Amino acid sequence: MATSEDKQIPRVHNFELVEGMKLQINVSGSSIGRNVRVQFQLRNCARTWILHWGFLYRGNTNWFIPAEHPKQGALQTPFVKSGEIYLVTVELRDPKIHAIEFVLKDGSHDRWLRLNHGNFRIEIPEIDTNTCLQPIPMDLIELRAYQNWERRGRPNNSPQQQQKDYNDALKELQLQLSNGISLKDLQSSHMTASTKPVFKNKEQIRYGVPSYPCRRHDVEKWLQKNYKGHVKTTTLPSSSFVALVENSLGADNVISRQSYHMGHEIVVLSKIISSDYHILVAVNMKGAAILHWGVSKCSPGEWLSPPPDMLPEKSKMVAGACQTYFTDIATARGSFQMVDINLQKRKFVGIQFVIWSGGSWIKNNGENFFVGLHPMDPKDKVDGDNKVKWLLDEISCREKDAERSLMHRFNIAAELTERCKGEGELGLVAIMVWMRFMACRHLTWNKNYNVKPREISEAQDRFTNLLQKIYSSQPNDREIVRLIMAFVGRGGQGDVGQRIRDEILVIQRNNDCKTGMMEEWHQKLHNNTSPDDIIICEALLNYIRCGFKIDAYWQTLNCHGLSKQKLSSYDRPIVSEPRFRADAKESLTRDLTMYLKTLKAVHSGADLESAIETCYKGHNSVISDSFGSLSSKLRECLTFIKAHIHDESINQLMEKLVDSRIELHPVLGTARGRAKDLLFLDISLASAIKTTMERGLKDLNFSHPPEIMFFISLLLESLCLSVVNNEDLIYCTKDWYRVSESYITNDAQWALQAKAILDRLQLVLAERSQTYQKKFQPSVKYLGCLLGVEKYAIDNFTEELVRAQSEAVLSILINRFEPVLRKVANLGCWQVISPVEVCGFITSVNELITLQNKVYRRPTIIIASRITGEEEIPVGVVAVLTPDMPDVLSHISIRARNNKVCFATCFDQNILRNLRLKEGKAVSIRLKSTNLIIGDISSSNLSLSSSALPSIPRGITFKRKIFLGKYAVSVEDFTPDMVGAKSCNIKFLRGRVPSWIKIPTSVAIPFGAFETVLSENINKDIANKISRLYKFINGGDLSKLQEIQEAVLQMSAPLSLIYELKNKMRSSGMPWPGDEGWNLAWRSIKKVWASKWNERAFISCRKANLNHDNLCMAVLIQETISGDYAFVIHTKNPLSGDNSEIYTEIVKGLGETLVGAYPGRAMSFVTKKNNLKSPIVTCYPSKLIGLYGKPSIIFRSDSNGEDLEKYAGAGLYDSVIMNDPEKVVLDYSRDPMVGDKSFQTSVFSKIAETGKIIESLYGYPQDIEGVLKDGLIYVVQARPQM
Repeated sequence: MATSEDKQIPRVHNFELVEGMKLQINVSGSSIGRNVRVQFQLRNCARTWILHWGFLYRGNTNWFIPAEHPKQGALQTPFVKSGEIYLVTVELRDPKIHAIEFVLKDGSHDRWLRLNHGNFRIEIPEIDTNTCLQPIPMDLIELRAYQNWERRGRPNNSPQQQQKDYNDALKELQLQLSNGISLKDLQSSHMTASTKPVFKNKEQIRYGVPSYPCRRHDVEKWLQKNYKGHVKTTTLPSSSFVALVENSLGADNVISRQSYHMGHEIVVLSKIISSDYHILVAVNMKGAAILHWGVSKCSPGEWLSPPPDMLPEKSKMVAGACQTYFTDIATARGSFQMVDINLQKRKFVGIQFVIWSGGSWIKNNGENFFVGLHPMDPKDKVDGDNKVKWLLDEISCREKDAERSLMHRFNIAAELTERCKGEGELGLVAIMVWMRFMACRHLTWNKNYNVKPREISEAQDRFTNLLQKIYSSQPNDREIVRLIMAFVGRGGQGDVGQRIRDEILVIQRNNDCKTGMMEEWHQKLHNNTSPDDIIICEALLNYIRCGFKIDAYWQTLNCHGLSKQKLSSYDRPIVSEPRFRADAKESLTRDLTMYLKTLKAVHSGADLESAIETCYKGHNSVISDSFGSLSSKLRECLTFIKAHIHDESINQLMEKLVDSRIELHPVLGTARGRAKDLLFLDISLASAIKTTMERGLKDLNFSHPPEIMFFISLLLESLCLSVVNNEDLIYCTKDWYRVSESYITNDAQWALQAKAILDRLQLVLAERSQTYQKKFQPSVKYLGCLLGVEKYAIDNFTEELVRAQSEAVLSILINRFEPVLRKVANLGCWQVISPVEVCGFITSVNELITLQNKVYRRPTIIIASRITGEEEIPVGVVAVLTPDMPDVLSHISIRARNNKVCFATCFDQNILRNLRLKEGKAVSIRLKSTNLIIGDISSSNLSLSSSALPSIPRGITFKRKIFLGKYAVSVEDFTPDMVGAKSCNIKFLRGRVPSWIKIPTSVAIPFGAFETVLSENINKDIANKISRLYKFINGGDLSKLQEIQEAVLQMSAPLSLIYELKNKMRSSGMPWPGDEGWNLAWRSIKKVWASKWNERAFISCRKANLNHDNLCMAVLIQETISGDYAFVIHTKNPLSGDNSEIYTEIVKGLGETLVGAYPGRAMSFVTKKNNLKSPIVTCYPSKLIGLYGKPSIIFRSDSNGEDLEKYAGAGLYDSVIMNDPEKVVLDYSRDPMVGDKSFQTSVFSKIAETGKIIESLYGYPQDIEGVLKDGLIYVVQARPQM
């Protein structure tokens, strides 16, 4: 057994010789096994060559020849021709043989071939790593390693030495097994009374291997971005011929493209020309060629003669078809032949054709070529519900044909997959949904049709070969391709499928079971084998192993969905129960176990054992020939996996499973030859990782963080390798490596960091689940209804699909680990954002935003699954409890505190689950330290008076502002009559703050400018429309708010506004966007004005009894500061109300991710005003993205309805950046804000000092927004803290 320190002895050797000759040497068996077989293969040779050879013993350089008593010397063995190659086979039985050395002799020219002037040398493996030795339990290996360690006097070993001890112990045990010692004897000898150690803890038992090493890989090498511009791919990699055809015929108005390689290349374009539908068939063959074709009117299987008035030139009608000669097309780039069929506007299903050329017919794998007709308008191919309707309709039409047999289904699937290449991802989604309906037995597998297993296997092979090509050529679609392949199975050419028929006959003959159930099963296998046969075979094995108990047989069948009714419904029904002779138990077990491998090799796409065996077959040709140097590491991992797949201890098994995937990853999309087998191997490894982790969950020690961190690292790595759009996962993994390496026992700051990464990871997993729903469920619902699939299967399709992925077990791991981290971080079960004691009736909702316009007539406590942070709290709500994690300074958080509404995040799903069970019941919420205490109360204790509208202070008024004649004003001219509080505060701070606090240059469009522009003649129609819509709104129809906003965006700017604004910006030192940029600037200004009518703001005004008509909107204009970080300061801690503490939240990039309620938490810290140099981090960041942009201009809302006394209007209206910033997935793993304590202290202290200075200028608590750029502080706005 090779260890990690040993050099893996290769099994296949390749040498390039003279005159183009190639020598390949395949080595099988092992010296210890006394079964070494060395095969020498010469290729491309024209003469007879002789192998001049001898073998070597270890430590001896002399050559020996085989004999009863080996003696020194050499043998000469001539190569023998076998087909196209020449062979010599050498078999060695002596276990002491270490290597073979040889040279080649040219028999006719008396010359010698050597390797670099020396001998060729082939080392003989000591142990056959491919021999399926009996698995050795990991506990036994660890015990041997422990005993060896004790014999050496219990030295203090490094993790590397422990790993070596483990490998040495494994090698020793493998050698003993190879020498005939039974596993039982080995276990007995290691656990005698005199040697059995007393283990004090689990760690001592696991001495032999480093318990839970920190993982670290260069995961950024695995980064795969799904570029939105390439969602639709039109074909597999375009050949030069496809490019020639498209360049010659034009690529405009092409509906679909298909390409076939049948010795010659055939390209089919569906295209709109002058409003008619044309099918263009082009070939790159020479000589006369004829297109023999017909049309399909009702179904793809039809072949009808085309109408005479639509025949192309050079056509003639024959019996039931049209024959059209191809026309030569010559261009400067090359020539080809083409037929142009104008279908005009006729609504055919498609056309079928074959080609006659060179005296033979050219067909599509023995079938007719079929070209389906897509909708005339390319935009109609994918409907608004995110599905390819024509393809789903086509699948439904073809289902009757597909249910005849799996051969028919896979052939149709391959054809439709070829045809839907132009649909990109959604086309493959349709195929995936269909295949999963099939795999889950919602569709019929066989109906009144006999088919050979070989034919099913070959159909699978064609389909999966096509899928593998798509995998290699369309990286964006790899995730969906993997799903399809897992549902389909491998298939294969040649005798792969035939073995299913042949081997069952051998089993029946060898075990005298030619009647009853076995004969019925034999008839089914010959008639139409299916994945059900895997389950039947497993049921028979369990029946035999349990002492021929029939209950074991039926239990296995039933738990996999096979009932008596199902078995009897086959075309060749199985109605009998198995009956075997007791003395055939051992033989049947052996034969059926081998037969199960054959069945899995054909039908299973995710069976690990058959995937490994397939890759090992043929002297390891796949692994060695495709991988070269990678083969040794991969073989080592796979050998370990085969031996330990059922071990109780999973840590090393999981590591080998993931390491195997890491070794495979670089070549999956590029390997030639049997690349499909490697892809199936990777799919099966990913499946095994999930099932192994699920099996091991019960034994995990969640109070021991290194153990859990280790397994989370493994699952993250595996997930990164499976997912296409994996940037978020990559950066989570990098960050997880960082916290794993910095682990400190019971350290609260470490726990906060680890929890932040897991919070982010949960957001990523939730987002992936939602993406699956949006991507798959429309096709599932549509196709499921067409095919008559049961409603429960349709409704649960995507959810079950998600549960079948590694994300599900990773989420379980996170959920169980999070309470441990909360306890270490002293967080408790709640984060109370707005601490208010209340009583009310519980109501559960999914999304709070859907209820913000609702009025509750009794005090209500809402439990909301989803909070964005932008919502308005509904009237009558006294508390909002959520598992979501809005920022403490988000708009909803601020409004909750201002309106005295209890608002809290709950981290314990059990608490929320119990609260939801109290739907409609009355409870009280009390505060205790940083937690909430919730208790039941009688509903009679809640009087109707308590259901009055929330305590929005009465008497809040604001006056309508008038236009003072200027469209633009500079900061020096800001007054409360012209601009809002934001602008006035900017003016106040200029010149008052220290020079190290920067205030950006600003100008403003004052109050009344909007109303004045709207009254211009150029906007008269828009003004009238807004006036009409406003009447509907006053009547209660809030849906018209959106129409008003759209109308505002249609306004035109008077020249005087453009002129004044340009001059004012230039005179203030601000850049003018220019004529091209003005359109963007003007649209941004209108968006700010239009935000007066966003629903949240309108409802908020109405709740506060503010007259919306009096609301006026100024626009504060500033240059954007593309900083490193953005922050918001509250100079009075909003969570505790402590006036001596400054609370700050900070994000990477622009501040819109903080004030705009983007998913995830900002980093937060608290600073004592009397100790600014000691900030305390209270939360680490989990924001998914940051916003970054080039220098631009921001247009900030600045209304007269913000910052009113006792009313928080801030954040209700929009601020708009002229140039859309870029969304960047954030990588915190090297961010000094997160990982550099000295950087934290320096920057956070500086920010806190800024807050303290500005608060002192005003004399009361402030809400401050700012930016950190290159170490400098910029304050962009300040307002009273509400």
